[in-house]
Amino acid sequence: MHDKHNGQNPALPELRKRLRAGMARMRLNQTDLATRAGLGRTTVSEALSPAKPAPSPETVAALARALQLPVEELRELQRSAVEDTGGEARSVPGSPIGEWDPHDLEVHPAEPGDAVSGPRRSGTGTMPEYVRREHDRLLAGVVKDAAAGRSRAVVLVGGSSTGKTRACWEAVQPLAAQGWRLWHPFDPTRAQDALEDLPRVAPRTVVWLNEAQHYLGDRAAGERIAAAVHRLLVTVECGPVLVLGTLWPEYAARYKALPAPGEGDPYSRVRELLAGRVLTVPESFDAAALAAAAVLAEGGDRLLAGALSRVGADGRVTQDLAGAPELLNRYRHASPTAAAVLEVVMDARRLGVGLHLPQAFLTAAAAADYLTDTDYDQLTDDWAEAFAELAALVHGKQAPLRRTTPRTRRRPPVPHLAVHGPAPSAGGPVFRLADYLEQHGRTSRRHLCPPASWSRSIRRTVAGLGCCPFFLPLVMTSRGRCPAGSASRRPAGAGPWRASWGRAPSRRRSPCPAGGRTPGRPASSPGCTRAPCRTARPAPRTPAVRIVGALQLAGQELQLYVVLP
Repeated sequence: MHDKHNGQNPALPELRKRLRAGMARMRLNQTDLATRAGLGRTTVSEALSPAKPAPSPETVAALARALQLPVEELRELQRSAVEDTGGEARSVPGSPIGEWDPHDLEVHPAEPGDAVSGPRRSGTGTMPEYVRREHDRLLAGVVKDAAAGRSRAVVLVGGSSTGKTRACWEAVQPLAAQGWRLWHPFDPTRAQDALEDLPRVAPRTVVWLNEAQHYLGDRAAGERIAAAVHRLLVTVECGPVLVLGTLWPEYAARYKALPAPGEGDPYSRVRELLAGRVLTVPESFDAAALAAAAVLAEGGDRLLAGALSRVGADGRVTQDLAGAPELLNRYRHASPTAAAVLEVVMDARRLGVGLHLPQAFLTAAAAADYLTDTDYDQLTDDWAEAFAELAALVHGKQAPLRRTTPRTRRRPPVPHLAVHGPAPSAGGPVFRLADYLEQHGRTSRRHLCPPASWSRSIRRTVAGLGCCPFFLPLVMTSRGRCPAGSASRRPAGAGPWRASWGRAPSRRRSPCPAGGRTPGRPASSPGCTRAPCRTARPAPRTPAVRIVGALQLAGQELQLYVVLP
């Protein structure tokens, strides 16, 4: 590709040719190179782009060291390229909006994914369709003013993962078609980059101050950054520009608070900048937004469909979408003890046990069969490290497993059945699994049968609460499951408990799913790893089983502490 900035001097194309050859030799993409060189990904991209001017000497030196190339030779090429262009080594800040990936602007991905093997062209594959709300209408008005030639600034204020950054990204899309640029200052630090380059911002540029506390709250540079932004907005020659920022409510409150008499005022310029430029983003979707999201979900948006199935009527859709990838990563990379606790809860939930699970049950079941001997020998007595690991928050203020306090609902869906109330005596702390991990467990572990010790732990816990000790078998029977509970029901050499899981007996004969025997043959037949296949009548539906079935048909959540008559 023709290099726009090479003039008659071949130094700049030669510099980029050597850098790309070094990347190919070391099999690095731009993301890998940025990490090795300690540079921003945008910096690396611009250094290699034929459409950009020569990179700085510091950038060239860092890239040369990362690629094990001769530093002085490359710096000489850089000096020659700069001299040919009249000494202008840096262009105005930013790149065209259309060249940005929303995830590089800190829009949270909405689904788990593997490590990116190379630079992404677009982040739309990991984002759901956008649901516009009232604050989007107001933000669109600000953007329209900027497009008409009037410099504007707005800071979106809302809790963690309420959709602030995504709202900004969607709002600037009309400006992309008009040739606007977007600048996200972050290299070498957010505050330093903003302070150095704000005076060089060109007209028709979006200044992207996501997580604005890193700019405005910086003790050394925050007030000067606020002053520079204000000067940019009021200087006619600099406009039009659009400054977009995001803040959590606690930061906004801190910056806008007036100091007490006689005290210093560390945020005076920041407070002036925020005055009249704050737009609140609600914590949850209202009824209209939920209805719009449901229409998109019915139209095939699986990300929105999954989120709506988990959040119910509380409307915290954006928090669910933002936290889902990190929740799954926390499970995948959890310590053995923490992973064991999560898998106990997943198995309990998919078998119908209630939302709130006692710690005594979780630790007893996890220690019995969910840990290897090596991991078991390293256990601490109180499991404190595992529960602390699982309580750490991710985006959207979610945790994989959080301590909770059950409460009695004032208007239970089914009168006279206390299926939603607290247990008579929890006997210690109780915990609740994140909804996304519960849904993941129902899918990923649906073919796994919990060990016999899991059932025994349930029975002991239920008995300790003064509840019916036959609850779990009834739930399993009502769901058509027949636990391969005892060792006598598994053939010798059948392997771990994960290989055994049988359906409830049926009147109908069918070939053995294991392929090792025909119905009616004994379980010890060679090659079979399943519980005995036999022709039998269905288990009788006792009154208790019918009650469980009726609760399920009514859509009620079966709780651990249900007391059956």
